Amino acid sequence: MATLTIKNIPEPLVKRLKQRAAAHRRSLNFEVISCLERMSHSAPNDVDVLLARARAVRRIPKGVRLNDRLLRDFRVGF
Repeated sequence: MATLTIKNIPEPLVKRLKQRAAAHRRSLNFEVISCLERMSHSAPNDVDVLLARARAVRRIPKGVRLNDRLLRDFRVGF
């Protein structure tokens, strides 16, 4: 197994990683590995899909208030 050294990590990031590690009941090292695994397997964003969703939000008629439910409906698939 390889060893990776990361330098100059901002303290707020270290704090968030430690909090996530504690929440998931694992070591900081394993939390970082888990984050790297998840990010390396994530699908790339489809620009056309993102633009279509942005245009759909823009077409909402005047007078219609955006609320959590409406925004959640647009977020599906992200």
